[in-house]
Amino acid sequence: MRATLLRYDVLPFFATLCGLVAATVLIDAALHLLDAVWIGRYLGIPGTLLILGSFGYSLRKRGVIKVGNPLTLLRIHKYMAWTGSLLVLIHAGIHFNALLPWLAVAAMLVNVASGLTGEFLLDRSRRHLNVIRDQLRQQGVAEEILEERLHWDGLTLAAVRQWRRVHFPITLAFATLAIAHIVVIFLFWVWP
Repeated sequence: MRATLLRYDVLPFFATLCGLVAATVLIDAALHLLDAVWIGRYLGIPGTLLILGSFGYSLRKRGVIKVGNPLTLLRIHKYMAWTGSLLVLIHAGIHFNALLPWLAVAAMLVNVASGLTGEFLLDRSRRHLNVIRDQLRQQGVAEEILEERLHWDGLTLAAVRQWRRVHFPITLAFATLAIAHIVVIFLFWVWP
C-alpha cells in the first residue's frame, strides 16, 4: 500500500509542482539566453486569460453555466490553470521590482498547491475507501459491520471533501492580488 501511495499520489503531486517550477526556470533561462526577456513581460496576459478560462469548470459545477461535461471541464481546468500559472511565473521571472506582483505570484503558487493537494487527497481518499469496502465485502462482512468499520474512513473522506472551503478563499486572495497588480500596471506603466 505504501508503494501505491507513493507512486500514485505523492510522486504525481510533486512531479506536477516540480514540473511547473522546472518549466518556468528553463523557459525563463532560454529567454535570457536569447536576449528575449521582453517576451516574458507580455506572457502575463495570456497566462491570466488561461487562468480565467479555467474557471469554466467552477461555473459549470455551481450551475452558473449549463454547457459542458463536468469531467471534461475539470480536465480542461487543470491544464489551463497549470499552463496559465506557467506563463504568469515566466512573466514574473526572477525580477524583484515590486511587492504586489510577488504577493500575487505567491498567492497563485499557494492556490496551485492547494488545488493539487485537494485533487490528489480527494482521489486517494475515495480510492482507499472503495478498496477497503470491496475487501471487506469479499470477506463476507455484513453491511452494518462494514459501515461500522468504515465509519472513521467515511468521516475522513467527508472532511477531505471540504478542502474546497480552503481552496476558494485562497483563489479569492490570488484573484484580488492579481487584479490589484493589473490595475496598478494600467495606472503607472509607461506604455511604449
